[in-house]
Amino acid sequence: QVQLVESGGRLVQAGDSLRLSCAASGRTLSKSAMGWFRQAPGKDREFAAAISWNGGSTNYADSVKGRFTISRDNDKNTVYLQMNSLIPEDTAVYYCAADADRYRGAEIADSVYEYWGQGTQVTVSS
Repeated sequence: QVQLVESGGRLVQAGDSLRLSCAASGRTLSKSAMGWFRQAPGKDREFAAAISWNGGSTNYADSVKGRFTISRDNDKNTVYLQMNSLIPEDTAVYYCAADADRYRGAEIADSVYEYWGQGTQVTVSS
């Protein structure tokens, strides 16, 4: 069984940087696209960033483009989200997701992802 565990979320101030990590266990993610999604209070879950199975391509939501960077280290079975220039609108629970060995690109639709982490809270104060 695949398990994803996010870490790194905390309270920060606007303008700060933060790096989230998502560590996988149960199997390698070398064939899986990976994504980060977030859910702000009172809002639906939304796409933030994704990376293809081989790390060759990425996609970002317009709201985070230029500020967030997704990366992966398959040797560590881990995906990262580097978050710079944080703003209060970034406050959300951030979820890591992986698809099921389908060699997909940087998918933005949450419906394509099979496995999800428990989420990590990021709070950005003004």
